[in-house]
Amino acid sequence: MRFLHTSDWHLGQTLHSFERSYEHQCFLDWLLHTLVSEQAEALLISGDIFDNANPSSASQKQFYRFLQQAKAHVPFLNIVIIAGNHDSAGRLEAAGPLLEEFDITVIGHVRRTAGGEIDLAALLVPMRNCRGDIAAWCLAIPFLRPGDVPCVETKGDAYTEGIALLYRQVFELAAQRRIPGQAIIALGHCHMVGGEVSVESERRIVIGGAEALSAAIFDPAIAYAALGHLHKAQRVGRQENLRYCGSPLPMSFAEIDYQHQVLCVELSGESLQAVSEIRVPRAVNLLRIPRQAASVEAVLAELAALDLPASADVERHPYLEVRVRLDAPEPGLRARVDAALENKPVRLARIETCFAEKPAGLVTAMSLDELNRLQPEDIFKRLFYSRYGSEAPIEQLNAFAELLLEPELCK
Repeated sequence: MRFLHTSDWHLGQTLHSFERSYEHQCFLDWLLHTLVSEQAEALLISGDIFDNANPSSASQKQFYRFLQQAKAHVPFLNIVIIAGNHDSAGRLEAAGPLLEEFDITVIGHVRRTAGGEIDLAALLVPMRNCRGDIAAWCLAIPFLRPGDVPCVETKGDAYTEGIALLYRQVFELAAQRRIPGQAIIALGHCHMVGGEVSVESERRIVIGGAEALSAAIFDPAIAYAALGHLHKAQRVGRQENLRYCGSPLPMSFAEIDYQHQVLCVELSGESLQAVSEIRVPRAVNLLRIPRQAASVEAVLAELAALDLPASADVERHPYLEVRVRLDAPEPGLRARVDAALENKPVRLARIETCFAEKPAGLVTAMSLDELNRLQPEDIFKRLFYSRYGSEAPIEQLNAFAELLLEPELCK
């Protein structure tokens, strides 16, 4: 059996206020083509379909249109979707009864029986090959909150041990149901020990003091674990069969050098045969100028020399992050950057500023009594000196004084 593993689409995401539906559509069109060209029999989506729990109608329409087109192009395709920590479990599952008619399984939360027991069978999905035979059993386990996991009496962390127990219970059910030659695979949306994060775009999962899970939650008999949450494609513990595919689009400038991809997984009977990486083409480029922060004058010169292909389609214009090192305040910085970029086919997303190193010990510690006696202007002066290593100029002090007077003038 051959399937594609993808996750963390974050449909509806904006990049520093720029709407990105064009890029997401380019990815979905490419994925549709890839499903056909790779002759995939299944598509596994490991959570964070949407960027937030209340996605726009346009984002939802984009998602469901893709599912309809995928089934139209590959009628025998199995699609298994789990919710991530960004998704609304209930919203994802709302269309479940309709999607089931198209062999599309959506699992948003852990269901319980009338007696309060976890419905393990609802988390186990048979996956059929192009001939209609069951080729694998999928442990489709969504992002788990404390109320989703079995209660565990332990001196350790009850949440993480509850997660391990749930995976073990669903695996045991799969082992009972499968016949020789059928593989067991797993889906999960979680942070594994040793996973490399994208600090600017990933929402940390910390519940009950625990963040990362051990790879030991996956039984050695599991042929492949398709993971979501971390945006950088990576192996867990250097194991070929435990993989994050990463996000298909860069979610922040921190991901500018990531190799975004989906994974094509081939099973041979009960075992993993091969995993191949299929690079996702980047519809819109991200630029960092300069790569390392430089002085204002050096940055402006580099921006002025920027030569990009002309394009009337604004949706294709690259996003730009400008990185500037300051020695003193630069109130007109944005205007100067805008002037340097005038008529250039680029979208300024962010100006990142940093400050030159200052000698240590510029500001001494103060007692509580001394702090209580400080006036707002004194605090401003100390902060300015702490940041820039020099006294605040008179024009900055006058501007601060005007700000203090503004509430009084509005009364």
